[in-house]
Amino acid sequence: MNKYKLTALVPMRHSSERVPGKNYRDFAGKPLFHHVVQSLLDCPLIDKVVIDTDSPIVMEQAAEHFPNVLVLERPDHLRDGGIAMNDVLLNCIEQVPSDFYLQTHSTNPILSTKTITEAIGKFFSLYPMYDSLFSVTKRNVRFWDSLARPINHNQNILLRTQDLPPIFEENSCIYIFTKAILERKHNRIGDRPFLFEMAEIEAQDIDVELNFIVAELLYKKLNNIL
Repeated sequence: MNKYKLTALVPMRHSSERVPGKNYRDFAGKPLFHHVVQSLLDCPLIDKVVIDTDSPIVMEQAAEHFPNVLVLERPDHLRDGGIAMNDVLLNCIEQVPSDFYLQTHSTNPILSTKTITEAIGKFFSLYPMYDSLFSVTKRNVRFWDSLARPINHNQNILLRTQDLPPIFEENSCIYIFTKAILERKHNRIGDRPFLFEMAEIEAQDIDVELNFIVAELLYKKLNNIL
């Protein structure tokens, strides 16, 4: 049993510019956001799941399918697509007190309860040595900046990509933080963050239509859905 109270936050907007209606669009047989919400509800280390949204469709479906989930209606001044996510989260944590918060996205539908539970367990086993956590994907590829300068390799020494020093991508699947960190830094990442490496296949994030197609195919393959 976790000695800290942990609240999971799932923010989602009604409108999406690049993939219209993606948060409630059908994904492998049910609306997209249902997948991650169910994964969070199934995690034994999460005390409460909170949805922040301006979507009447999400509100209606959450009330019908997830009665134990707290739904916060996003205020008008935070509904514009240009509003920083951290401002949305600050509004959430003011309304829902908790020792720690875990934030993920409805657009990470392959993220599993097992991985969420592992991330939480790892963080609390290391706290307070680490004050926050965010999930990453390890990349063994050659990166360059816009001026054609190598970032993670020596261009004069052609190492195999698998032998390159690892570089990590923030994949936006899992963040664990406190109210104090978010208020002080206006960021979910604290001064001593732990990088939680997770499987790339679970780190699919739906940002454009191609991501939706690929993620749904992967999900069906992993779950033997024809």
